[in-house]
Amino acid sequence: MDDLDKLKADVLAQVAGAADLAALEAVRIDVLGRNGRVTQLLKGLGQMDGEARKTAGQALNVLKNEIGAALDARKAVLEESAIDSRLAAEKIDISLPARPSRTGKIHPISQTIDEVISIFGEMGFTVAEGPDIEEDWFNFTALNIPPEHPARQNHDTFYLDANSPKDGAPLLLRTHTSPVQIRTMQNTKPPLRIIVPGRTFRCDHDATHSPMFHQVEGLVIDEATHMGHLKGCLIDFCRAFFGVDDLPVRFRPSYFPFTEPSAEVDIGCSFADGTLKIGAGDRWLEILGSGMVNPKVLENCGIDSTKYQGFAFGMGIERISMLKYGIPDLRTFYESDVRWLNHYGFAALDVPSLIAKAR
Repeated sequence: MDDLDKLKADVLAQVAGAADLAALEAVRIDVLGRNGRVTQLLKGLGQMDGEARKTAGQALNVLKNEIGAALDARKAVLEESAIDSRLAAEKIDISLPARPSRTGKIHPISQTIDEVISIFGEMGFTVAEGPDIEEDWFNFTALNIPPEHPARQNHDTFYLDANSPKDGAPLLLRTHTSPVQIRTMQNTKPPLRIIVPGRTFRCDHDATHSPMFHQVEGLVIDEATHMGHLKGCLIDFCRAFFGVDDLPVRFRPSYFPFTEPSAEVDIGCSFADGTLKIGAGDRWLEILGSGMVNPKVLENCGIDSTKYQGFAFGMGIERISMLKYGIPDLRTFYESDVRWLNHYGFAALDVPSLIAKAR
């Protein structure tokens, strides 16, 4: 206990001299580990008298805190140095010429969006668009999603360092394309029949999720639409999109804050020999959600819910594209691999359109 100053100077010198994170961790274990030098001194306090133990304990705690602060400071410096070294080692020569490519290809996402627009266009739907950066009201509140809902948590949603000029709530990257439905209902009188394709953003990143992905949602509002119209519309879409005239489609009761009643939509499939086949077999695969628009959502948009009603639905563009074209991994959509695009992409003249179908 008489050599604490010498111990402190020795340890601080070792911390300052640690050349990398591994060396720094070795110093920490030697000093503050289970059998470290300071740890052993703390264990020895039990053998001392009361006043001497109090004085020694205070001195050891001060020493431990000072060493801990020095370790943290040195760790921050070494981590920053490691990042700088990695950045310097992983530089890319952007002066290289572009990869030679004789013909371009349309990305499967663009192709799928055009196919969806073409099918719903024949049903009388028009395309509506809105901003990627949204306000809390349009993205959550107007859709009957209360403040305590998990979707509003920081680990689910990308919030921005800027607030809405209307209510002061933080702006965010939209988590679905539903805000466009709200904007349309507020600015356009019924009847409405729209689809809303576009980018959406959530804090997910793994083999089946991406922080940016694409959705398409649909909305129908009028005085006579009911659940039967919803089922007929989606059954026709599924069979047209997947090209199976007798594709089995089922509706399962579910829950969404903005629809009541709500239903998940499944299509029939099989997994014979580990290969997915759509349209046959005794298995089911969920592809989208739907339901009748909640009267609260209509009232939030200034629409008389005693006079008007309607249905809404939504699906992931990447999901239905993967199912239709046999793409096994979601992450490959965004890797900008020309070889992948040459394999899964589409020729320029393959873009679906109502005009091409009419011909």
